[in-house]
Amino acid sequence: MAAKRIPAADPAALGAREAAWRIAEGAMSSAELVAACLARIDAEEERVQAWVFLDRDKAMAEAEERDRRRKLGMPLGPLHGVPVGIKDIIDVKGMPTGNGSPIDAGRMPLEDAALIRRLHAAGAIILGKTVTTEFAYFHPGKTRNPHDPSRTPGGSSSGSAAAVACRMVPLAFGSQTNGSVIRPASFCGTVGFKPSFGAIPRTGMLTASQSLDHVGLFARNLEDMALAEALMGPDGRDTGAGASPGPLTATALSEPPVAPALAFIRTPAWSHAEEGTVAAFAELVAALGDRLDDVELPEPFARAYGWHRAIMTAEMARNLGHYVDRAPEQCSDKIRDLVAEGRGVSAPDYLGARDMAPVLRSSLEALFDRFDAIVTPAAPGEAPEGLESTGDPVFCTPWTYLGLPALSLPLLAGPSGLPLGVQLVGAAGQDARLLRTARWLVRLLNEEVPA
Repeated sequence: MAAKRIPAADPAALGAREAAWRIAEGAMSSAELVAACLARIDAEEERVQAWVFLDRDKAMAEAEERDRRRKLGMPLGPLHGVPVGIKDIIDVKGMPTGNGSPIDAGRMPLEDAALIRRLHAAGAIILGKTVTTEFAYFHPGKTRNPHDPSRTPGGSSSGSAAAVACRMVPLAFGSQTNGSVIRPASFCGTVGFKPSFGAIPRTGMLTASQSLDHVGLFARNLEDMALAEALMGPDGRDTGAGASPGPLTATALSEPPVAPALAFIRTPAWSHAEEGTVAAFAELVAALGDRLDDVELPEPFARAYGWHRAIMTAEMARNLGHYVDRAPEQCSDKIRDLVAEGRGVSAPDYLGARDMAPVLRSSLEALFDRFDAIVTPAAPGEAPEGLESTGDPVFCTPWTYLGLPALSLPLLAGPSGLPLGVQLVGAAGQDARLLRTARWLVRLLNEEVPA
């Protein structure tokens, strides 16, 4: 019997998981979904400027092929027929990867990144490339915040966060070396997920800092984050990639056996929290009551910021310095200053910073024996006004340094009514537990994360 068609009022408003289900059931075609996303881009792109490259014809052709496969009864992946956006530091064969720099403008990769190969295997359709800051660092691109175009969307995964926020695409991918997924997710009001370090291989992606770079993703609901399990696991080429921290769907979409315990950690960066953030988190703490304990980190965590900085600047100088050497006039002051700083980091300081990450990570084992997740801000406040800055990643730094899985949930609002992300951080390799805890928190607060 043919599946009953249940039309969506606006296919572009669907989350990735529901869209894939509708396509698989025949309630909607992939071609309808891709066309709806392209129409949404036509309506919003001039205002938001999330994309650096779109391949409309190829996307529609691939959607029609996905629909043909379904009609023939062929096997379907978990993202069958779902369009996705890709940050423009990730190679897609047949699409330019410019790394946010005029130096690499028009560069055409010869092969797909590992992430792209896995997305194709899962049935996804690559709609195009989203705007990144220059070399995934601080110099902003053209993207505006969908909630207020006079404000930053955050960075460095600016276009991916903005595209998901204004329903141009249900799922998009970015990277995080400091706060480049969690911060823009907070500013744009999406769910952002930075899995454990090495969960998704980085082969075919611009290397900024091999010790810190993570692949991350953006969606409009929490349940869609479990789809990342199809992308996880080593690929044999990224030496930093490890075992998949899954299965995500079976755990993340289940109910916790008991109500999870949460640790509220202000972090040594609490002085950076804006007044509206302090007030919003005071209300959150009150709402959670005895489900949340106030916890202070040991003193060495205050030095994690300097250790992270030493690693990041030294490795980015090594990996990106050649751009500054051969075309300094085409590099921003931010990149030139970064490379100069990184070249000044001594070997003892760099190696010492590397050595301290596993020490701090192991010191948290007792905390995660007692608590299911850490609660902390995703950013100091709402998206800052102006477009010359992408905001401060200070609330993301220690968790990126330690390679811990983190989520930003759009559960709070600031004094201007703009999103404030609640960041949840889990134990290394326990991404499924983190997602399940986050789902419990969303339900407890009776807040519907936009779908």
